[in-house]
Amino acid sequence: MVSVASLMTKFPREGRVDWIGVRPARREPLQAVQGVEALLGKGLAGDHYSGRSGNRAVTLIQAEHLPLIRSLLGDVALDPGVLRRNLVVSGINLLALKGRRFKLGTATLEGTGACHPCSRMEEALGPGGYNLMRGHGGIIARVVGAGAIRVGDAVLVLADDESPAASAVRRM
Repeated sequence: MVSVASLMTKFPREGRVDWIGVRPARREPLQAVQGVEALLGKGLAGDHYSGRSGNRAVTLIQAEHLPLIRSLLGDVALDPGVLRRNLVVSGINLLALKGRRFKLGTATLEGTGACHPCSRMEEALGPGGYNLMRGHGGIIARVVGAGAIRVGDAVLVLADDESPAASAVRRM
């Protein structure tokens, strides 16, 4: 019989970075960029959030959720920057990365939790925007290895022995 811990280490394929955005100042719109430097323990260079709480240094959302969000809005056009997430990633279940380390380009991130919506979603998406985003907000992560992230880079989950969550499961 295969253990749940073993199942949690397997992914059907690698992911991909589809979009990158940084916000130069608080309450400013995200600016789409083709690449960014991830700074150890800080976040993304050029993002106003860089250097604050290390556990929320980078926000990621799944590209596969964008059509659903658009549908719930009434099939309106939706720029990823409106959702206030730094990275749009496709091909991998982001929620499965909580407590795991993963590479994007030459940077290494560690998933630290779910990225729950905030009240700003009411401003960005209109009335009901907060509830619309519940369960679709992606994850937050901290930078554990500095490096460059570019649009088109692979998202690779690191081996068990490189992930703190896997070590904790083995100790149980």
